[in-house]
Amino acid sequence: MPQPEGAELEAVRARRAALKEKYLRPVGDRPATTVRGVHHLALVARDVEETIKFYQDLLGFPLVELVENRDYQGSSHFFFDIGNRNLLGFFDFPGHDHPDYSETIGAVQHLALSTSAEEFAATRKRLDEAGITYLGPDRGVDNSLYIRDPNGVGIEFYCEELGLFEGEPLLSS
Repeated sequence: MPQPEGAELEAVRARRAALKEKYLRPVGDRPATTVRGVHHLALVARDVEETIKFYQDLLGFPLVELVENRDYQGSSHFFFDIGNRNLLGFFDFPGHDHPDYSETIGAVQHLALSTSAEEFAATRKRLDEAGITYLGPDRGVDNSLYIRDPNGVGIEFYCEELGLFEGEPLLSS
C-alpha cells in the first residue's frame, strides 16, 4: 500500500498533532474508564482444530472452553487463556464461505500481546523450529515480532509491560 509523501504526509502529521492536542489528556488528568477491561476478543476461525493446534500447541495458550455457539447452530465458540484474566475467543461458521483475511476498515490489524524477555526468546525459538516466518527484530524493532495465525490474524509479541508503550506509561495505574 502506498504511503503518503511530501505535502500529503505533512498534512497527515499536522492532523494527528491537532487531534492529539485536542483530545489527549495527561496521564493524571484522565477520567477512569467505564469498563473493567477486555473479557474476550472474538475472531473467526477457518478450521477449529488447526486454530487450537496453533494457539495451544505452538504458542502455549491453553484452550479453556469449546462449546456450541448460542447464536448459530453447529458453530463452535472456543476460548484461549492469554494471561492476566484475558481471553481470546474464536467462532467457526460451518456453511459460510468466508474470504481470506484482508487489511481493511473494521478488520483487526493485529493483536499485541505483552510478553517477558524470556518468553519472547522462547516464542521466537518455537517459531523458528516450526518454520513459521515472522517480522520484527529484522526491521530494527528489537522488542516486537509479528506473525499471522492460520486465519490471517496478525499477532504481535511485544516485549513490554502492560500499560507501557516504548517504556512510557500510558495508564495511571
